[in-house]
Amino acid sequence: MEFTDKPRRIRYLPYIFGGLLGISLGLIIISGVFFFKNSRSVETADTRRPASVAASPAGATGAVQTIDQSRRSAIVVATEKTAPAVVSIASKYKRVVRTYPFHSSVAREWLKQFFGMPDTYMREYSSLGSGVIIHEDGYILTNEHVVHNADVIEVTLSDGQTVEGHVVGDAPDYDLALLKIEGNDLPYAPLGDSDRLLVGEWAIAIGQPFGQLLNDTQPTVTVGVISALHRDVKGGGNSERIFKDMIQTDAAINPGNSGGPLVDSRGNVIGINTFIFTTGGGGNLGMGFAIPINRGKWVLEEIQRYGRVRDVWVGITVREVTPEFAAALNLKSKRGLLIREIQLESPADKAGLKPGDLIVAVNGTAIATLHEANRMIYGLKVGDELKFEINRQGRSETRTLKLEERPDEI
Repeated sequence: MEFTDKPRRIRYLPYIFGGLLGISLGLIIISGVFFFKNSRSVETADTRRPASVAASPAGATGAVQTIDQSRRSAIVVATEKTAPAVVSIASKYKRVVRTYPFHSSVAREWLKQFFGMPDTYMREYSSLGSGVIIHEDGYILTNEHVVHNADVIEVTLSDGQTVEGHVVGDAPDYDLALLKIEGNDLPYAPLGDSDRLLVGEWAIAIGQPFGQLLNDTQPTVTVGVISALHRDVKGGGNSERIFKDMIQTDAAINPGNSGGPLVDSRGNVIGINTFIFTTGGGGNLGMGFAIPINRGKWVLEEIQRYGRVRDVWVGITVREVTPEFAAALNLKSKRGLLIREIQLESPADKAGLKPGDLIVAVNGTAIATLHEANRMIYGLKVGDELKFEINRQGRSETRTLKLEERPDEI
């Protein structure tokens, strides 16, 4: 029995091993199929990535549009508002020029006799500047020095058209002039309020610098800030002129910018660019000066109503008081202006001022020099009042003076 049972168990072992081997192969095949499907799914996912990248330009377009909108800053908008009203002004004038640079009468006679050269001849000069149209009918505000003594004025508009201009009125003391060109519906710039300016706010200078070197009429734009207000600046070169109550800016103002507008971030004209401080080679130092537009408004009003800017009149002659002068005259105050003469029927005479009075303050501001006194009067209009604080024989008094127009004979 024992020998018979053992062979039976051995006979079934191959089937058992075969079954196990079949199961193992089945598992291997199933695993391979599963792995193959996963690898195909990974491959499919990878091949889809370029499709998502290819779709990115639609999103990029939105980003570009956002960037474009952000580029339209207040400066861009202000420039687009004012630049079309900026013009280039070419002034031409003639002057008598001496033919001979030397003064030898013998040489002059020799040249005249043998070459027929005259002593003098007429020579034509030209200068370039800028201006800004302030009314659709063709009124232009610019610097007086841009058109000073001009025989011919040519105005080039922003669209390239060149027309003739003429001076309606000027104010040399304030370096402003009003021009007129023929035209209707012209682009013009709105005028702002220079009394409300803040140091540090944006300032945009627009003009036609170096216009003779450029082949188009597109204005040049430079940007800076309001650096200071109410500056009194002595004119350049040998000029003794004082430019008073000026706006200072670091926006670059180059030759040819004179007469162009200084604009705020809302596109309103706040000043008329006039001059700069420069190096010996002509470089910009970042110190430009503009006439406040509120003074320009007053000049325009005077010209439009009276055909000129009426010069105010006080009617006194004064002398500055020094400590030595005060000691010699036994004056209690060692600072002020001593009245030496008063013109009859002048505003000073009508206010009760007298020779010998010592002016110590005007409108509450102490003064000690002629410059300080002129600074108080500068920019005032006919009819404005001044309060003089005086010292008369040791007594303090106040006199109110009403400004009048200077008579022609004075």
